[in-house]
Amino acid sequence: MMNDLAKKTDELPEKMKRFPMVLCRNIWKVGRDDPRRAIHALKVGFSLTLVSLLYLMEPLFQGVGQNAIWAVMTVVVVLEFTAGATLCKGLNRGSGTLLAASLAFLFEFVANKYGKDFRAVFIGTSIFLIGASTTYLRFFPNIKKNYDYGVLVFLLTFNLITVSSYRVDDILKVTRGRVYAIAIGSGVCILMSLFIFPNWSGEDLHNSTVSKIEGLARSIEACVDKYFNDEEQDLEIDDTTEDPIYTNYKAVLDSKSTDETIARHASWEPRLFSWRCRNKFPSQQYIKVGGILRHFGYAVVALHGTVETEIRTSKSVRLLFKDPCIRLVSEVTKSLMELAGSIRNRRRCSPDILTENLHLALQDLNTTLKSQPRLFIGPTNGPNDMPKMPQPKPEKRLSGSKTGSRSFFERKSSVGRERKVLRPMLSKLAITSLEFSEALPLAAFVALLVECVARLDIVIEEVEELGRVACFKEFKDGGDDVILDVDSSSHRRRRSRTEINLPNSASAE
Repeated sequence: MMNDLAKKTDELPEKMKRFPMVLCRNIWKVGRDDPRRAIHALKVGFSLTLVSLLYLMEPLFQGVGQNAIWAVMTVVVVLEFTAGATLCKGLNRGSGTLLAASLAFLFEFVANKYGKDFRAVFIGTSIFLIGASTTYLRFFPNIKKNYDYGVLVFLLTFNLITVSSYRVDDILKVTRGRVYAIAIGSGVCILMSLFIFPNWSGEDLHNSTVSKIEGLARSIEACVDKYFNDEEQDLEIDDTTEDPIYTNYKAVLDSKSTDETIARHASWEPRLFSWRCRNKFPSQQYIKVGGILRHFGYAVVALHGTVETEIRTSKSVRLLFKDPCIRLVSEVTKSLMELAGSIRNRRRCSPDILTENLHLALQDLNTTLKSQPRLFIGPTNGPNDMPKMPQPKPEKRLSGSKTGSRSFFERKSSVGRERKVLRPMLSKLAITSLEFSEALPLAAFVALLVECVARLDIVIEEVEELGRVACFKEFKDGGDDVILDVDSSSHRRRRSRTEINLPNSASAE
């Protein structure tokens, strides 16, 4: 232990020297992965500087007063990465503040007509009733999903105004200044989100759907390539986190909550800005496509499991089915990439996306399976041809001197030792007694490939429905094959990797 501590102490100066370089490299990597992050950081800084002028400039400070700090707090809390998330928070905060202030003034008007003691009792009772009813209201699913932050702001603002009104004489002036400051902060956030390099939640959901389809295509192609080309190797349980197959389909299976959050924010975005179709953004259809992709992903997970199975088919047997399986998977991958391309370019799918080549590949695989019937059926053996399992020796009768608790525990321990030795031996014999056991993993692999083809048809149906609802342009044969060669560097566009940036938890602020 002392040696480890001394070693770490010796390495500390070297780590301190490398720290600035590592920090700069990480900062550059975050911005390079998605340049919108750097732009959003600049927008937040500019917005905070803008609302800080309410404090720094004397004429503005005279109009708002100490309540200017609420504008700064509003910008910090409300301004999110996408326009939809900012609108959701900004409108919830504004409406919650306005409703709370109106209700608090109504209660204050009623309480001022009576004495101070009645006023205290009335304020305490109103705080209890409003607090209990508002908190209960937050348990409704629709309120929790869309308006939870607004209800929380309403509860906070109502209590601040109502309690302060008991000790402050001119509560109207304080409240009016606070409402103005919050309105200024929310307005700055909304303007910055909508007009200064806006990031749309609808676009994030759109790009996320494309990347999920492409990830599934890469996963299924890599599964087949690994199954037929890899040599025999031992399984490593902890190696799945670095496996690109696992990484691609895991992103699809874990996308449900992310998709629902982005879709909810996209529903707040004005269609005039964020979507080409005059209809409402089809967020629910995107969620349906995500659910179908997860259904397809479960088949890819099972296919990956057959690649990593303990019982392996010999390479000579696998090579018999290599060409038809690879041909089938190439057609499935081609169809998935065509679906991803149609969504990316916002056009309808090709009418012949399920080409004749896919049906021919299925027929080829079926013919190959029929040509090797003995692999899956095996030779016909009689019931007495199975290898005999070794039977445990019968236990000898113990003498009367061995009866009692001691002899019982001795017999129990001896039977336990026999079972520990017998169980692995019986398991191996049971597996090797199956003459077609080598073909079982191959049969499962082929069956799951065919299942992927069946589920592909459902994916195509949902993507076609998405194109209809989202007003995608009609498919034109050969339209995507036109390449424009523009030498001007101003027309070159750099594609960056799609990143999903979710806002912070609304209920926490």
